[in-house]
Amino acid sequence: MRVLVLSEIDERASVLREGLVHAGHEVVAHLSSALALTQAAAELQPELIVIDAESPTRDMLAELAILSGDRPRPIVMFASDAERGTIREAVRAGVTAYIVDGLERDRIKPIVDVAIARFENFQGLRSQLAEAQSKLSERKLIERAKGLIMQARKVSEEEAYASIRQLAMSRGKRLVDIAQQIIDSADLLT
Repeated sequence: MRVLVLSEIDERASVLREGLVHAGHEVVAHLSSALALTQAAAELQPELIVIDAESPTRDMLAELAILSGDRPRPIVMFASDAERGTIREAVRAGVTAYIVDGLERDRIKPIVDVAIARFENFQGLRSQLAEAQSKLSERKLIERAKGLIMQARKVSEEEAYASIRQLAMSRGKRLVDIAQQIIDSADLLT
């Protein structure tokens, strides 16, 4: 993986770099300040970001939130701050693994591997949620269109659904597209 390292302390950055290279990753850059994080990530397109910080600052967390919103990727943070609130803010900003006082070369590979696995699992869950929400939204449109047909034609729910289905098949469109057209037409008439 292409990795962007952020650490204000060169010695700790060296430990990170060694551990990441030993784990088979390519360190594409080392930043000493979070101020250039968004720009560096846009230019270098890292697949993983590893941060070493005494405690994440508000600016750093804001940068991470922007990065996670634009293009989510695993983010590992080694920090000394064990405050529950800080950890929660970091996770909300997109940090996948928040490691307190655990920066050792030999621990980097398993920590990164776990962070990547957790990130992939979370992305899978996010995708499933988006798909379920989309299906629910489509189902609501179809139900509304059925209701409009039932009211206008004085037919049963099954007959209304059959009408929508037949129209969708004859026009080569999806049920939800026909349902949306029915709703739009009814809105025009009211």
